[in-house]
Amino acid sequence: MNESEIKDVLKQRRNTPPEHGIRVPFEAMQTFVAALFSEAGLRDEDARLMGQILTGNDLRCVFSHGTNACKEYLHHLREGGINPRPDVKVVHEAPGALVLDGDGGLGYFPCWHGTERIIAKAKTCGSAVLTTRNHHHFGAAGNYTRRAVAADCIGLAASNHRSTHDPDRPVYSTITSSPLSIAVPAGEQPPLILDMAGGILGFNEEQFAANPAPFFKSFGLSNIIQVLGGAVAGIYLDHCTQGPWIANQGAFIAVFDTAHLMPEGQVQAQVDQYVGDARKMHPVPGTDRTELTGGNEWALEQENRERGIPLGNEHRQMLEGLAADWGIDPPFSEWEDTRF
Repeated sequence: MNESEIKDVLKQRRNTPPEHGIRVPFEAMQTFVAALFSEAGLRDEDARLMGQILTGNDLRCVFSHGTNACKEYLHHLREGGINPRPDVKVVHEAPGALVLDGDGGLGYFPCWHGTERIIAKAKTCGSAVLTTRNHHHFGAAGNYTRRAVAADCIGLAASNHRSTHDPDRPVYSTITSSPLSIAVPAGEQPPLILDMAGGILGFNEEQFAANPAPFFKSFGLSNIIQVLGGAVAGIYLDHCTQGPWIANQGAFIAVFDTAHLMPEGQVQAQVDQYVGDARKMHPVPGTDRTELTGGNEWALEQENRERGIPLGNEHRQMLEGLAADWGIDPPFSEWEDTRF
């Protein structure tokens, strides 16, 4: 496969900048998304948070966990599957731990505010852990590890949805796409941010016979993510399984303060050295620049915050359809002169 063919394959990934569309300022998209969720019954502060987080993912061109997710969330809110105004409760709290119940709402609220609370705990204790349960989808795991990085902390986040294990099925069917993110702050260089689905390789008889090691690594990774973000978080507790909402998810989020590991700033300096040296190497085939994990998203965020979010034609049509459904005026025609 030559360089051009590799580039064509890489373009097929779902989270890549569109070839055609317009550019929409971050603030305009954020305000529009917040208005949608406000119409769906969320409190104003919760609607604004949804606008902030989803539009932030659009900046990085992670559209699957950005404003493309609006359609599913708004559908469940309209159909009564998600509690629009959850009363998030503290189940347990200790100097280095926090457990929150999401009351059937979107997972963003307990996970976002809980992450901010454990960051404060980690600044005192060195590390802290949050578990959440009884809520719907929490979005991209990297939303929460990025909050840790912004506070000069290392972050880890995992999530899972409630499922059952059928004894008549093979055990490799336990591999799922439940997410994991691990993020490490840098100084001048882009931070290292791993944000991925855990099911990187399913079972294939021929591949397994030729090289079983990748399967077992994927198998182990996926199951440990599910246990941390699910069983450890308490998603199988009775009250989580019997409520009226689609509250089948949980999360495990941990934060480690770098200032407790080395004198302030030294971890970042060491990471800078590592990342900077790596970025001088030749790029991955089919890519234009050398980046480590999270580096491409970091670069896209800087570019799109300045130039505007690249909004593809189909993506725009979907958002305009939601605007019509909820009686909101879409702002996109104002930016038609940015068409590319």
